[in-house]
This record gives sequence, C-alpha cells and structure tokens, in this order.
Amino acid sequence: MTESAGTPGDPDDSAAGEDRTPDAPPSGEAGAPGTGGASSDGGKPGTGGASSDGGKPGTGGASSDGGKPGTGGASGDEGGPGTGDAPGGETRSGSGSGPGPAPEGPSKGGGGGLDITVRRKRHWLRWTALGASFVVLVAAGVGWWLYKKLDGNIRTDTSAAAELKAYEKERPVSVVHDAENILLIGSDSRAGDNREYGRDDGGSQRSDTTILLHLAANRKSATAMSIPRDLMVDIPVCHKADKTATRAQFAQFNWAFEMGGTACTIRTVEKMTGIRVDHHMVIDFNGFKDMVNAVDGVEICLKEPVDDKDAHLKLDAGRHKLNGEQALGYVRARKSLGNGSDTDRMDRQQQFLGALVNKVQSNGVLLNPTRLYPVLDAATKALTTDPGLNSLKDLYDLVRGMRDVPTDKVQFLTVPRQPYHLNRNRDELVQPAADKLFKQLRDDKPVAVVPADKLKSDDKNPGTADASGPSPTPTYSGNNAATDLCKR
Repeated sequence: MTESAGTPGDPDDSAAGEDRTPDAPPSGEAGAPGTGGASSDGGKPGTGGASSDGGKPGTGGASSDGGKPGTGGASGDEGGPGTGDAPGGETRSGSGSGPGPAPEGPSKGGGGGLDITVRRKRHWLRWTALGASFVVLVAAGVGWWLYKKLDGNIRTDTSAAAELKAYEKERPVSVVHDAENILLIGSDSRAGDNREYGRDDGGSQRSDTTILLHLAANRKSATAMSIPRDLMVDIPVCHKADKTATRAQFAQFNWAFEMGGTACTIRTVEKMTGIRVDHHMVIDFNGFKDMVNAVDGVEICLKEPVDDKDAHLKLDAGRHKLNGEQALGYVRARKSLGNGSDTDRMDRQQQFLGALVNKVQSNGVLLNPTRLYPVLDAATKALTTDPGLNSLKDLYDLVRGMRDVPTDKVQFLTVPRQPYHLNRNRDELVQPAADKLFKQLRDDKPVAVVPADKLKSDDKNPGTADASGPSPTPTYSGNNAATDLCKR
C-alpha cells in the first residue's frame, strides 16, 4: 500500500520536535508556520495561519509547543477558526479541518479579557480617587473662604485696648483662673443704618443695655448681670475720641460710654464692682435684629396688646414669634409695656435673651454647621470686640465653652438697686446686697435667681439673700434661660 504524503508522525515525536531539520527554528519562532488546532481529519495537521509580517508566525488557535496555549485567542471550535491579535494590532485566524484535542492549560485569549477587566477596574478606581480628591479640595476651599469671610466680619476695638493698657495699674486683678467676665454693650447709636430709630446727632452713642456676663471656671453656669443705664456711679477720668480728657464725676452710668467709649465703660464697671473685665463686645441695633432672624425668630407671650410707634411695635395680646424688627422693638419699648420704667425694660430684655439662648440650644444650632453659619454670620457682622476676641476661633472657643451649660444655669439678674434718693428718675445701688453679689462673681461663687414675686427679702434691703433659707447661696430677683415666658 502506498503511504500518503500527509501521514503524520507519531504525536509524541511531533511534540518533541524530533522530525525537524537542524536548521528549522522551533514552532513559534521567526520563519516557522503557526500551528493552530491539533491533528484531525485523516491526519492532516491543523494550520494556524502562515506568518503575515516578515516570516513571523500567526498566533491563533491552540499551542504548538508542548501544550502551551497560543498567544492570541482561544482555539477554534469544531471547524471554526481560532482568532488572536498579532503584534501590531492585526488580527490573525487559525483554522482546522476538524475538531482536535483540547489544549492543555488555559487559553491566553481568556486572560486578555481578564486583563481588560482589571484595567477597567484600575481606571475606575483612579477616576474615583481623583474625584474624591477634587471634592475634598473644593470643600476645603469653600470652608476656608467661609472662615475668612466670618473672620473678616469682626471689627476690633484697638483704641479701648490702648486706653485700658494706660490705666493697667488701676485695674483689678483676676481672682480665679479660667473664670471669664465679658462686658456686653448694646449701643443705641443712630448713625448709619440705625438712623431710622431716632435722630442722628453726629454719631454719638450711649450704652442702651450693659450686661456683665460671668462664665464660671468649670463652665457649668453663666450669670448675666444687667447694669441700669440710669444708675448713679463714679465715672473715672477718661479720654474722648479727640484725646481730650474728661473729669472724674458722679453721674448716670451710660454717660461713660458716651464720653469715653468702651474703655471708659469698662473702667467704670471695674471701679464699681472690683471685677476684672477680661473681654468686651459691642452690638448695635441691626446686629441684634439679624441674630434673631438667623434663628428664625424667638417666641414670647404678651399679657396685653402693645402699640408703640417709637419702638416700631404693634402686637395683640397672646403668643407671638417675633422676627428681628419686632424683637428689637420689644426689648427697647419703654412707655408702652409694663410700668414704663427702665427696671421693667431690663427684666424684659433678660427674659428675651433667656428665650433666645433656649432657642439656640433646643434647635441644636451649635452642633449643626448649616444652621450655625447664619447665626455666626449675623453675630460677627454685628460685633465689635477687643483684640482677644476678634477672630472666629476665639469666638468659637468661647461658644464651645458655653455649649454644655444647662439652660437653667444660664441666669439673668439686675444689680440690686433702688430709686436714687436725690432724683427718683435715677437709680442707686442697694448695699450690702450689691457688694455681696459682686464678691460672689469675683470669687466665682454661685448665686441663685428666682422670680421677683417669689423672693423673700425685707423691705429695707430688696434683692438680698433670703437669710431664713437653708441654702448659703445668695438669691436674687431674676430668671433663667429654661423659663417658659408663656407659662409664667
């Protein structure tokens, strides 16, 4: 029988390459034909496609060298071509005349799909990281811009600091470390945007409201002591804006602010109380309005209707949530609410401030950045402070220290006073009750407040501690921030 020229050699011999001529390169090297599928159909070898680029083998189908996979696609299915990518991006195809044995080991064509998946995943991770970095940078930029904006809102009273430094030897010293005393001054200046509330007489101003805020060293309580503007006190020698000196005099308290500004007011308070004033803040009408609007109004209750054209206030009796304009009228009204006295007005101011503090704490403003920002924006625009409180960080540290003070420990009271014996339209201190209160605050000792109708005191010395009570803590007429004005 005549042997066919296409009779294949023994498969093992072929795999080992024993029938190759010495000069022939092994399969897969330059000049060798690519070998695709295994032998099939009468012993004809499967052909993987001749080299198409300078004698390089086509790389399709199954491996031709000892079971290693081809470097392109997977082996062709029965009768179908195996395809792969040749170098340079060209597609090669290998075909066989029949099904051959499955190649040993995985096809690199499947590995190419895995590589694509990995590359896509890395691509996605890279873009995610870039996007996250961009968001962080934008957030940081916005945060820095907001910080600088708020920080730039604050005005600094450098002239007061210079005046106080000149009189440092006369000032009292701090007694308790970490306790702080801050003088809050409400200016009644009619200059600028405040002219709608009265005649602008050249920008002069008086302290419409003055409160000495004492923060306990342990930050477990805060006591706000109002000082009547008509209280008769000793005002020391002060300097005016034009650097001329005033004379020492016994006059009503708010003259100090008009003549010598903040520094003169601070020195007057320190001379009267013996308490070192650590910081001060001055707030004007419009600043107060903006702060009330920033917390979405404050709720109060009126026993009687009010119609006060001077205070820009007209309200029916009952419960009301006051906006900024209404709130300003409420705390400034004098003739149309209560008995028309400054004492009654101070009590109303204290009650309103207590309700404002309660509103801020109950609504979580201090812990919610989106709600805190409008309050800080309004507050910083309204404030003029000493250099020790003229940054947002300083104010934040101050507020953070008060954040955990219980509302029933945020207390409001007025310095013990009575009508001045020479002019009943003025006030004078009640002693020894006033000095006892000053000493308690100076030494960072507790005081207690109760509504005036619940205070037990003798007629000769109103506002003193209840000597018959079991507690040694002095008790004064006042209220706290936890008090619901509509339930009194």
